[in-house]
Amino acid sequence: MPEQEFPPPRRLARPYRPDRDDEEPPPWADLPGGRPAVPAGPPARPGGHRRPEGAEGGYGGPGPQAAETGPRRVSGAAQDDLEAQWAQWQQPEAEDEAEEAAPPLRPREPGGRALRAAARRRRRWYYLGGGVVVVVGAVLAVVLLTGGRPGPASVTPGELITTFQPGELRQVPNACHVVPAATVAQYLPGTPKVASPLPVNGSLGSACNWTVDKPPLYRLMQVNLNAYAPNGLASGNGSATRAATDAYDLALQDLQAPPKNSPSARATVQVLAGFGNQAFSALQVFHVGGAVTDVATVMVRYHNVLVTVTLNGLEHSNKGQYGPVSRPELAAAAMAFARAAEASLH
Repeated sequence: MPEQEFPPPRRLARPYRPDRDDEEPPPWADLPGGRPAVPAGPPARPGGHRRPEGAEGGYGGPGPQAAETGPRRVSGAAQDDLEAQWAQWQQPEAEDEAEEAAPPLRPREPGGRALRAAARRRRRWYYLGGGVVVVVGAVLAVVLLTGGRPGPASVTPGELITTFQPGELRQVPNACHVVPAATVAQYLPGTPKVASPLPVNGSLGSACNWTVDKPPLYRLMQVNLNAYAPNGLASGNGSATRAATDAYDLALQDLQAPPKNSPSARATVQVLAGFGNQAFSALQVFHVGGAVTDVATVMVRYHNVLVTVTLNGLEHSNKGQYGPVSRPELAAAAMAFARAAEASLH
């Protein structure tokens, strides 16, 4: 039987410990020719045959063939016996091989926690962005469905109104153009001087004065148009109409009962029906410095606009020759100018 080359033995499961195995011979101690051709110093396991003292080729010391570096050829029977004894030492290594074959746990890559946190933040931003898109879409849908046309705010009971309502005026006409020339000539004889004071309320207000100063005639006609805007300080819902109504009531009260120590005289007031939304006429007599002046006033409220017409007639003066004055004529002239001014608002 041809000789076969014995393969190098695989590593043992446990290392050789001289303090425990110095009296236990390796399995190949009884084989002819000494130890098998294995790498020098293989570990041995307990439980083998006791090595005879002084035996050459034993594990305790080098034999005659210790200098050999290559594998040793043995006979077939010895080979079979050696493989049978060697097999019992190879079984524990199966577990070691299984342990070696099991892939080690993959270590967590550095920065993994930061990457996961960044991914969570990105998801939150995606959700937030989706919510914003939904809200914007809803707003656009409302605007498109309602047409987006400007208009007065809806009136809710108990809510403050901040926009002009239907019928309310955002501007008034030029006061110097609201009275026809024929009316001016009828009640203001001669050639009156016309003056338009600078507006103090933009397009919401306009005023005009007509003056006649030719003794014994002196007349001063004043026409004021004022449109009121919504005001949070007004009564009720704060609408422009409520603001004009408050101003109308305050003017009427001051004429009927002037404040204490006021130079204004108590007026004789008459409420006018069928004229605008509210209207009254008043007549006052002022005594200042020896002069006597009669004043006729007509005030009309139309929605959020107040028309105020005042006509002064100098009845008596301490200098010059003026007067007398017909109070009914003053009242009639003031009424004619007020009606013309109120008509221009429609």
